[in-house]
Amino acid sequence: MTDTGAPVLVTGGSGFVAGHCILRLLQDGHEVRTTVRSRDGEVRVRRQLRIGGGEPAGRLLVVAADLMRDDGWAAAMAGVELVLHVASPFPAVIPKDERELTVPAREGTLRVLRAARDAGVRRVVQTSSFAAVGYGQGARPAERPFTEQDWTDPGRAPTAYVKSKTLAELAAWEFVEREGGGMELAVVNPVGVLGPVLGPDTSASIEVVRRLLDGSIPGTPRLSFAFVDARDVAALHVVALTDPAAAGERFLAAAGQPLAMHDVAVILKTGLGEAARRVPTRRLPDWVVRLFALADKSVAQVVPELGEVKHVSSEKARRVLGWSPRPPEEAVIASARSLVELGLVRR
Repeated sequence: MTDTGAPVLVTGGSGFVAGHCILRLLQDGHEVRTTVRSRDGEVRVRRQLRIGGGEPAGRLLVVAADLMRDDGWAAAMAGVELVLHVASPFPAVIPKDERELTVPAREGTLRVLRAARDAGVRRVVQTSSFAAVGYGQGARPAERPFTEQDWTDPGRAPTAYVKSKTLAELAAWEFVEREGGGMELAVVNPVGVLGPVLGPDTSASIEVVRRLLDGSIPGTPRLSFAFVDARDVAALHVVALTDPAAAGERFLAAAGQPLAMHDVAVILKTGLGEAARRVPTRRLPDWVVRLFALADKSVAQVVPELGEVKHVSSEKARRVLGWSPRPPEEAVIASARSLVELGLVRR
């Protein structure tokens, strides 16, 4: 159990994963402090918690602190012993210059870690990504799963986002080793995050579910993804906060075997009935996807993934921390139902 006497700081409180982390901490009885880029973000945070069934009752403090500015971080960290660093810059559109994403991701992480060290924080749990694990490594046996021993080669990262997550995590480990002053670091590397949405700020994986539901994807490309529910990602973050075995370790968060997009479509059709009437089940040939990619940069990013299946092992998190995620099929349905209930699917 974590110590509920001192507040836990969660960065980026209006984000999807951060929202679920806050909910879990509040449900476990913690005092929580969270950062937003501006005071307007507090409204979004509290709205998300109400949607998620959270009742802060005075146990949540929202403070302003921007990853790209020093202002506010000393105050945010004051009196805090444990930090979940979940925030990460992510642009609304794909940047023309990758440095628009890689520089803020790395510098923002270092800014949070310096402030945490200076405030005497005992442990930071950083939200990284499978993006920092499973890319740019060349040929490998298809049956061998990715583990925490694997690292993305940033020089061969296929996208700016993948490179940014890799550089940010590498910078975190280097900082703690050289300048951390005894502060502990643990890292969670989720695969595609699904689960109940708490508002319009979701994840790239949930965007796939939404586009299947509203029929804006004409068919299912030959793509496969490993998934995990945001509620289980939050649970892993919370246990990693103080379990002695988590210090200095990375933990992949994946719920099971990868699901093909066609499988996701079938799960939606089977589980949602009429609400999934627009979900396409026809398979898109690769050449059609490549044609779409000429006009849509977001599609172009997934073209190299066509036909690839990346197996991911979360055995370490299960064995070391006793983590037990729900099946990915349940996460798919939870995502879809919440999108429909909140009116976030174009009808």
